[in-house]
Amino acid sequence: MIVLAGALIGAVWGARLARKRGGKRLDMAQYGAACAIAGTLLGLIVTIVVERLV
Repeated sequence: MIVLAGALIGAVWGARLARKRGGKRLDMAQYGAACAIAGTLLGLIVTIVVERLV
């Protein structure tokens, strides 16, 4: 669940960042995809750390 939340939060954050910088739809899609990948990786790392500690 942490991985999916990270992907969703990353996608929304990336799209908002592109919109704030004046990007068009494809810019928002690209930023959203890149940030979703980063959020997914971060969520995966957090999940692994939590599983190791518990």
